Amino acid sequence: MSEETLPGGNITGAVRIGDVVHKPAAPWTPTVHALLRHLASAGFGGAPRPLGFDEQGREKLTYLPGEVIGGQVPWPAWARADATLVQVGQWLRRLHDVTADFVPPADARWFAGGQMRPGLVVGHHDAAPFNAVWDEERLAGFVDWDTAGPSTREFDLAFSALSWVPLYTPEAARHFGFDRPEDRSRRLHLLLDAYRYEGDRHAFGEVVVARATRQAAVIRGMADSGDPAAAALLPVAANLERSAAETRSLPPGFWSR
Repeated sequence: MSEETLPGGNITGAVRIGDVVHKPAAPWTPTVHALLRHLASAGFGGAPRPLGFDEQGREKLTYLPGEVIGGQVPWPAWARADATLVQVGQWLRRLHDVTADFVPPADARWFAGGQMRPGLVVGHHDAAPFNAVWDEERLAGFVDWDTAGPSTREFDLAFSALSWVPLYTPEAARHFGFDRPEDRSRRLHLLLDAYRYEGDRHAFGEVVVARATRQAAVIRGMADSGDPAAAALLPVAANLERSAAETRSLPPGFWSR
């Protein structure tokens, strides 16, 4: 069978052969596969299944059928719909609940390091629109699990809030098709309600700022070390830094239900 290059995401090199996705493996791939097997055994349907490795050493994953954003700008209507936002919150809650008891392999390695400990879950850490798969009227799940790793619930949820509400600067949000910045507070609480978030929503705003700032710092650090993929993401880092400043300046009432 021929290889079909897959669109979307920020990790290059993924191809589809039949119903199987092949992509370059990394040192943390075996740990991610253990996580995906845990999700499968728990009946979690919103993630690909690991199928081992091919003769070139690439990891193999089941293909999640559906529509992805790819290079579409503005984003398609489904990526901006309230109904999708609700499904994202519900998907994240299921993920975090299912991974709260995940026991990683003894030799576990994660993209961003860290270790599981009581109170943590495994976050996807990149559950953004560009990694979502949409199947007609439902969120089929998310791809690109390379950055998954131990996390607080809030830290993972904060990244999805940034990219789905979105809590970008109004200029960046308009670029993707969101032209009502006054609607951000309502959409934020729609996401948090769907997640059944019970924490302090004012404090959650501080987590969003920290999450955006850290993501930008990671990208810049990798770019400084010579990573070409990270260098290509420097405009994303700049947007995250501006978005952190924008979020920090929001009035207290923004975070009130």
